[in-house]
Order: sequence, then structure tokens, then C-alpha cells
Amino acid sequence: MTNLNATPARLLSADSHSFIAAPDLAAVRILVVGDVMLDRYWFGDVSRISPEAPVPIVRIEKREERLGGAANVARNAAALGARCGLLGVVGADEAGEQVAQLLAESRIDSYLQRDAAISTIIKLRVIGRQQQLLRIDFEDAPTDTVLRDKLTQFNALLPDYDVVILSDYNKGSLVNVAHMIEAGRAAGKIVMVDPKGDDFSRYAGATVLTPNKSEFRRIVGSWSSEDQLTAKAQALRAELRLDALLLTRSEEGMSLYTGSEVLHMHADAREVFDVSGAGDTVIATMASMLGAGMPMADAIMTANRAGGIVVGKLGTATVTREELFGL
Repeated sequence: MTNLNATPARLLSADSHSFIAAPDLAAVRILVVGDVMLDRYWFGDVSRISPEAPVPIVRIEKREERLGGAANVARNAAALGARCGLLGVVGADEAGEQVAQLLAESRIDSYLQRDAAISTIIKLRVIGRQQQLLRIDFEDAPTDTVLRDKLTQFNALLPDYDVVILSDYNKGSLVNVAHMIEAGRAAGKIVMVDPKGDDFSRYAGATVLTPNKSEFRRIVGSWSSEDQLTAKAQALRAELRLDALLLTRSEEGMSLYTGSEVLHMHADAREVFDVSGAGDTVIATMASMLGAGMPMADAIMTANRAGGIVVGKLGTATVTREELFGL
């Protein structure tokens, strides 16, 4: 039996990123599939407390709308210069129309399925003095008929793309994720999954799985040392037949577990302003780099740097190729 703890560990320095050349991403084709959302931001001034309850009164002065969920993953890949398509479900409503318009503005190929029985998923954030005061979520799960149509369209689109990102926010759009992974790998595609939930078995066979620390702990339990963490990560990677498992660890950086080695990358130290959407940036960046033929170690360093840049921005944001490589 293979000793999963025997894989050599390597610490990657953030400084070595300066030696990574910026790849040409124009020929990289990425298909993002998953839970599509619309992020709405209401910005205002807070000057007093409500007489009705001990809560601040926010006088709204500005509103913004951004792509969220799987759509934010696609937006990040497109911002880097990759050709990107998005397959997902929205409602036949005003918010769904807004998502379609934002996709067009970001030059993302839209393969949205319209479900008249649901409303588009919306996350509404109220911001006062650059602080998030409240978030209101509106969400419905897609109907079975629309999900069947989505799977059929996925199979039709697959030959046109090199990399598939399955962005699971546990909102019901990826009930067929096992079939998508199987089809993608059978077609020779790189299949990356951002997972959610208490059961990772449905992601078996993916190329790369990218859980964060809390998601990973929910599956494997706690650990008391780096060696124990490595053992748990390698056991899960082997059980799910993954080429690699990328664990994002917040302030501790990232760790990549493969069959041949373990790579640790310290967090790219920057001022943290907002962590929302950072995981979207990481998986989109890594997918873009792998699609361009970049080695795994260089791809994880580049994704780590992208995550460090995006947490310094407000809300769901993107990183440009110029920011990432200092062009």
C-alpha cells in the first residue's frame, strides 16, 4: 500500500512569483458551470440610530450590481483575458436580465437557462461608511426540467472548451455534478471544482478540488499538526481519485496535495479589506494558468497572488492581468 505521508513537502516563496512569465490567455477556453447570482450593493451614509429599534439608519446614496457566485468566477477568468462561457440558471425576471447584461459587458459567452418558476438568486448588501451592515439573500432552487436541459447543453458545449470549472454554492444548480465531471474527464478536459456541503463523494474523479479550511474540516474533521493535515488531505484525495487537492487556508496561505508532492504557499501579505469572492478569484486564476499550460506549482503561486490582491478590494471583485504580473 502507498504511504500517503511519504510525499515530499515543499514551501514555495511568494518572491519566486516574479520569475513567472505572463502567459497568453487569449486562446484559453474556460466553461464555468454552477450557481449564478446577482450581487447588489447599496451604499449610504449612517448618521443616526433608528427610534424604532437599535439599528443604524442608512441613507442610500449609490447602488451597484455585480456578477456573483459562478458568474463571478467567469468574470474573473474573463478579466484575465481568457475566453469564458457561463452555463447556469436564472429566473425569468429583471435580475436575470441584469445578469445577462453584465455578462455581455464582461465579454462572457452566456448560456443562461431561464426558469420561469423561480427568482434569480440575489445577495443584497447594505454598506455604510465602507462597512457591511446587512446582507439579504433571495434564492430558489431550479426546477428538474431546467436542470435536465442544462445537463444536455453542458454535453453539447463541452467540445468547445479546454477547462471546466464547477462552482458549487449549494443552491441546487449542480445536482448533476457527478455526470459533468465524468463527461469532462472522459473528453480529456481539466475539471476543477469549488465544493460545498457535507458530501464530497459527488466530486469524485475531478482534476482539482479547491475547498477552503472550514469546508475541508467539515468533511475530514479537525487536525492537530501539519503531518495530520497532510495525511487527511492525501487520504481524501486518493479516496476521491483527484489529481490534486488545493486547500485554501486564509491567513495561512494555500496547500496543494498531489500524488507526488505537497506544496505550501504562504499568504501573499496584503491588507485584507473584504474576503468575499476570493475563492472565485483563486479558482478562476488557477484554471486560466493551467489552461495556458503553466506548471502546477507556478499556477498555484499565481492564484495565491491573485487572492492576495482581490481581498484588498470591496465586494466581489476581479484581478487584471496587469495587476497580477506587474505589466
